[in-house]
Amino acid sequence: MNLLRIELNKLLPYKTVWAILSIFVVLLLLVLYAGSNISINGQELGKQMYNLPDFWQTLVYIASFFNLLFGVLLIVLVADEYNFRTLRQQVIDGLSRAELVLAKFYVILGLGVFATIFLLVLGLYFGLLHGQNHTFDAVFGQIDRLSYYFVQAVGYMALALLFGIVIKRSGLAIIAYIAYAQIVEPILHFRLPDAVDKFMPMKVLKTLTPMPGQDMLDQLTTPTELLSLPWAAAVSVAYIGVFCLLSYYMLKLRDL
Repeated sequence: MNLLRIELNKLLPYKTVWAILSIFVVLLLLVLYAGSNISINGQELGKQMYNLPDFWQTLVYIASFFNLLFGVLLIVLVADEYNFRTLRQQVIDGLSRAELVLAKFYVILGLGVFATIFLLVLGLYFGLLHGQNHTFDAVFGQIDRLSYYFVQAVGYMALALLFGIVIKRSGLAIIAYIAYAQIVEPILHFRLPDAVDKFMPMKVLKTLTPMPGQDMLDQLTTPTELLSLPWAAAVSVAYIGVFCLLSYYMLKLRDL
């Protein structure tokens, strides 16, 4: 509780935190509202897109594109801790380096919970307002997709934490983080066999929120080999642990 209180005291007055969270909320709302107003052959897309339980998969897939925002936020927070010597002061005040990493992990969990609860509210709102099936089985049939999204969001932020601690400077760390997620690892996908490729960090995390209709698409193309959702979640949790341990060891070796 003491670590959480310290982090909240730093986060709540920080305008960057609220700005990035607002961007996440606004962009996701805009995408969903835009979808509800599109008509195809005189039929509103929302009537099909927002039908539960399938809408849960669509919702987490759309939200997954904004996970990089949370990663950027973590990098900014860590870089500011270096710049303002906050990490050094906390060590002087008696916190261990393990507690510093644990405190940031609490922040990661908090942001993940916030995003997941927000998606729960959006799913219920759009699904019940625009969807056609309101039965209990429909509403809660695939709600477990939210748990997979939570693991994914935490994974993105844990990786960002590692980049922030290793590089220290926010600009360079953000560029390196996005470059790895969007350029470096996708290039590796083309060069690695599926048996190895399916265990790469970003691919495992992206597997948690598959694209709606992916099964039909796989029937028309040669699908790449992917882990099942439960296995992807288990491997993702393992990666989260590895990222946090590496963050701790890098922080332990670094001069604060």
